[in-house]
Amino acid sequence: MSATPDTPLRVLFCIGVNQNFFDLPTGQHKTVWDGTVNMLTQLHEMPGVDVLGTMDDDQHMVGPSDSWPWTCYVLADVADQATVAAACNLFRTVQVGEYGLWRYMKIEARVGRPLPDVTR
Repeated sequence: MSATPDTPLRVLFCIGVNQNFFDLPTGQHKTVWDGTVNMLTQLHEMPGVDVLGTMDDDQHMVGPSDSWPWTCYVLADVADQATVAAACNLFRTVQVGEYGLWRYMKIEARVGRPLPDVTR
């Protein structure tokens, strides 16, 4: 089964927290969390993005995640490659104090298509 131009891309946004977050003084981590909530809100509201689900593993993983396993994930249907890039760009545009969110977190997108729905 191949995708058609009208078929959205199935995207897994993989998000990792980097060492800069852990280097912050105690009590300053909330500003990064606020930036993260801002980014997630903008992602949910972005035209062409339908968030299907999220998963956060910060209870079982402590410390930086530079690659798999990631700290958290967002699964979404996304209209096209340009929208995937715009979603990733939120890490550059969302501010956390005087820095972009990218100073504290990274994002990587895995783009594919849904598997056949065998539950119907």
